[in-house]
Amino acid sequence: MGRRLLFNRVPHAEKKTAKNRLHLDLHGPTGERDTEVERLRALGARVERHIKEPGGEWVIMTDPEGNEFCVH
Repeated sequence: MGRRLLFNRVPHAEKKTAKNRLHLDLHGPTGERDTEVERLRALGARVERHIKEPGGEWVIMTDPEGNEFCVH
């Protein structure tokens, strides 16, 4: 499968006061999310929270400038 870009509208009533111009969801090889999270931490990213839901599991991270992205 190649690279995909998905554009979503963001509701104006969302709690955040500042929006990212771009939000990336990174999908790596199955079973290697924790390894990728640690690699990104070593590069300066921070883990904000770990999400576990019936529909999936991912880690919300921020880059050194505070922009959010998710690692699936």
